[in-house]
Amino acid sequence: MALILSLESSCDESAAAVVRDGCTVLASEVASQIARHAPHGGVVPELAAREHLKAMLPVTEQALRTAGVTLREIDAVAVTQGPGLIPALLVGINFAKGVAQANALPLIGVNHFLAHIYGAFLDGDLAVLGARETYPLLALVVSGGHTSLLLVDRNGAARQLGCTLDDAAGEALDKGAKLLGLGYPGGPVMQRTAEGGNAERFEFPRPLTGGAGRALAPENLYNFSFSGIKTALLYHVRKAEAAGVCDEAWLRDTAAGFQRAVVDVLVRKTLTAVKNHAVRTVVVAGGVACNAELRRMMAEKLPDRVKLRLAPPKYCTDNAAMVGGIAYHAWKRRDFAPLNMDAFARLPQIVSVPFVVGGAGEE
Repeated sequence: MALILSLESSCDESAAAVVRDGCTVLASEVASQIARHAPHGGVVPELAAREHLKAMLPVTEQALRTAGVTLREIDAVAVTQGPGLIPALLVGINFAKGVAQANALPLIGVNHFLAHIYGAFLDGDLAVLGARETYPLLALVVSGGHTSLLLVDRNGAARQLGCTLDDAAGEALDKGAKLLGLGYPGGPVMQRTAEGGNAERFEFPRPLTGGAGRALAPENLYNFSFSGIKTALLYHVRKAEAAGVCDEAWLRDTAAGFQRAVVDVLVRKTLTAVKNHAVRTVVVAGGVACNAELRRMMAEKLPDRVKLRLAPPKYCTDNAAMVGGIAYHAWKRRDFAPLNMDAFARLPQIVSVPFVVGGAGEE
């Protein structure tokens, strides 16, 4: 048995968790900074780092209390290494280094992007990760910083089929909510506003899907672009303001149409990849995976032969449980990080994943 104490500070949530054997979450604590950043309409990196400095020790102590364990029972300390905001990441990393060194524990650096995918397997039977019928597995990771399709084979080999060329889906929803004056964070409030709205009343573009009478370039088959949707919304708002028609029905219908356009692009791209790569399992993870419209459309549109794994909402947004879960596989291989481990801001090229049980990444 292995108990991993894991820490997360890649953006605006200070989180700590205790995870047993890569799947059983004994504690998952999150200190949110939403109220701190709401006046700015988005995350301010330096403010986020200061809030992490205040929260990291209390949230870690709470995780240990909730799990009913002490540091003497912990087998390793895992921490998000990147990608993310460098000032925020450094707080978590340096705190993890201190805990590891003071308690003579191994340190594990975790890729935040891959941890999001792993969130779909927490609180479950890890045997599915070794089952031949699980692969090829396609992961759609959608958040404020990432929109990407990652294909994973039975041996643990992985390749990124496509990613966003400009704005991520979560960022588009956040900025769209700001344009509509809905508040922060944008994704949840956009969904609430769209409830009961008519998504067919207003038409918004679906970039890089081969619409608008233009052929889609082969290299963009799996790529995403959401800047054009935001621009369309901006002109839509200006036109309505000039005409004086921005009533409650207009707002709900606009939110519904905008949200539908973003979700439709995500689903279309995923379905294309499923068809072209004989995918057997689709994982949807990341903060935007909480969106009810995305979850509903993905469940409706995927072929019956394909298994859909939607990360539970509590493991979609940033959390430390997913970090501790995936770190277990590094712990089994004794793949530990040096104490001079540094943070990284951008997503590196991914050629393999560490969690395919029995695959190339795990003995």
